Amino acid sequence: MTISKRMAELGIELPEVVAPLAAYVSAKTSGSQVFTAGQLPMVSGELEATGKVGDGHGLVPASDAKGYARQCAINAIAAAAAAVGGVDKLTGVVRVVGFVAADPTFTAIPGVINGASELLREVFGEAGAHARSAVGVAVLPLDSPVEVEVIFEFAV
Repeated sequence: MTISKRMAELGIELPEVVAPLAAYVSAKTSGSQVFTAGQLPMVSGELEATGKVGDGHGLVPASDAKGYARQCAINAIAAAAAAVGGVDKLTGVVRVVGFVAADPTFTAIPGVINGASELLREVFGEAGAHARSAVGVAVLPLDSPVEVEVIFEFAV
């Protein structure tokens, strides 16, 4: 089954590629890999949420942040697909790096980034298995709660 058919089965539509916020490109190929820039949870050009992830008043709940990480992964697929000439040229996932703007007391960083990892496994099946880092940080661009970058393999 093609990646586009699998995404349609899952009800996932690829968004337009989010324009870079500074002096970089959204994705770049090297050999048979495509590296995405950090992707924020943008939908229709707007962040889904802002703030720090944690437990308590005024913080982004971890369950919401996990959903935002999922959106970051969808945006990464869109950026990679645009760089290689279509989503069906993507053949697998090599590595994911996820960043969570975390309240200092919040340590469940890996669970948040599971939102991206689980989405990639849903879309790519076994080829979506990947190495990963999940890092808590003080702040992310535009006060985003999460950011995800992905390295994909593609058919040359």
